[in-house]
Amino acid sequence: MVVVTALHIYPVKSAAGVTLTEAQMNMTGLRHDRAFMLIRPDGRHLSQREAPGLAQVHPEYDGAKLTVHTTLAPTPLICEPIDGPARRVTVHGRPCQGIDQGDEAAAWFTAALGRPCRLVPFTGTRSTTRGDGTLTYADGAPLSVLSTESLNDLNRRLDSPLPIDRFRPNLVLTGLGPYGEDTATRLRLGTTEIELTAFCGRCLILNTDQRTARRERTPLHTLAGYRTRTSEAGRAIVFGRLAVPRVPGPLSVGDRVTVLESDPVTALDSSALRPSSPAQA
Repeated sequence: MVVVTALHIYPVKSAAGVTLTEAQMNMTGLRHDRAFMLIRPDGRHLSQREAPGLAQVHPEYDGAKLTVHTTLAPTPLICEPIDGPARRVTVHGRPCQGIDQGDEAAAWFTAALGRPCRLVPFTGTRSTTRGDGTLTYADGAPLSVLSTESLNDLNRRLDSPLPIDRFRPNLVLTGLGPYGEDTATRLRLGTTEIELTAFCGRCLILNTDQRTARRERTPLHTLAGYRTRTSEAGRAIVFGRLAVPRVPGPLSVGDRVTVLESDPVTALDSSALRPSSPAQA
């Protein structure tokens, strides 16, 4: 049996996540996920790639008030989103819009992270890169999906196992088997449905400890050894899938998951996907 074993949202893009037992899935993803973003002075998004300290920034958002705690600042930030003119911002070069939240929030994040940045909540509309969907500030699709068995297989290849937070998934599933998410193309989770549209490319953030913000080299290097995919878009290190909601609704940890459609053609080379044995660990 396949079940939902964890739900995560990231109210501020690239900051620490919030673990939930219940969530509302909208057509743009889980409610309040990537609702805010930090931008550089030129409007480009700021992420853990450039500012690993974002891993230690812990936001909470209830739809009316954003509260952010971090050991990098002496006091928390409490911000009630303000309205104003939309400004052009970008996520990986793709244009979208946000509303600047003023100098107080900007000064707080700038001091905490040691680099100039400003806080913007999402506004307007934005399309997914694939799959005919809409999203807020997520990279290319509203949802990311990972199975616990895939993580367990990677951890058998590492000297020090990684926690799930290194991969920053929205939906964690158990029961698909190692890399079972690779070939699934449509899933029913409780009363909701999602379409898995692309592989999730991995970057330097994978090497960043989400508790200490320290970086290491091994995880991404190990993953590249057996999870590198070549496509028309180029070469990428992939782990997990990106997905688009098709039937919205409530989600809960423990919800049963049904594979409605699958496509074996989407799998990577079978020799690369062979689960590691204890002897290979």
